[in-house]
Amino acid sequence: MVEFKHGKYIVTEGKQDIPEPPWGGYLSPETTTHVMYLDGNVIKGAFYMEYVWFWPADKAENISPRPHKHDYGEVLSFFGTNRDDPKELGAEIELWIDGEQNLMNKSFVAYIPAGTVHCPLNILKIWRPVFHVSAGQGTSYF
Repeated sequence: MVEFKHGKYIVTEGKQDIPEPPWGGYLSPETTTHVMYLDGNVIKGAFYMEYVWFWPADKAENISPRPHKHDYGEVLSFFGTNRDDPKELGAEIELWIDGEQNLMNKSFVAYIPAGTVHCPLNILKIWRPVFHVSAGQGTSYF
């Protein structure tokens, strides 16, 4: 077992039983793996962060969150896993921001300013694993 000098600030398990936000959304365990989740309930004062793997599958059961906004800025990022070309996303992702459709096939980071309506967010195609990180300046996702 590894001991940490500041263990109360290190998360190795993340938040369990993450409640569904009011704007919905569902990540199928067949196509996704939650790696870690952090917010102010996990470590007092921490801001919201989530880490998820998306896996190629014949049929994805994921359901996008409905359009919504937060009172804090949020970052949504998706990274491809092609070692020879890490900018290749290995997927086609649709993200709506302020009513505008954005289609991405390269690794990306999207900043969503506080009060900006965003989503739906859909993985339209995926042929390689994709790593997703989201973070918000609030102490809870909702």
